Amino acid sequence: MKLEFIDEVNEYGDQIIRLSSFGKEEAALFRQAIQDTIINANKPLDLNSLSFIEPVNCKLILHISETDEGIFSIDNKTFFCDLTIDGYKNMLHLIEPYCNKNTRSFQMLYDLDTQVDFLFSPFGN
Repeated sequence: MKLEFIDEVNEYGDQIIRLSSFGKEEAALFRQAIQDTIINANKPLDLNSLSFIEPVNCKLILHISETDEGIFSIDNKTFFCDLTIDGYKNMLHLIEPYCNKNTRSFQMLYDLDTQVDFLFSPFGN
């Protein structure tokens, strides 16, 4: 599973953090890491610390927040995703189909009006 930052994906200057190049096993590991660390332990999750994630050009830390803010960064290298517990529970729901079978579809992991989207895409490009 690769973690990468893609800058200026459209004429509006939007950006994407993409998790890509994975199968159902890695999707299940990612889902379980969110469940165990964020939902159950109420702690932040540094995706770069997970052995099955290969950081390409960025770092992403998932934080629990009072409001759903999405992903932001100061330097376009280290990113923070601030969502409520309910936002992360919804993310688990969105990831679940990828844990059951390999697929070519993709999914945005939140639906917020932010500069940076969070793309979950098994085959990347």
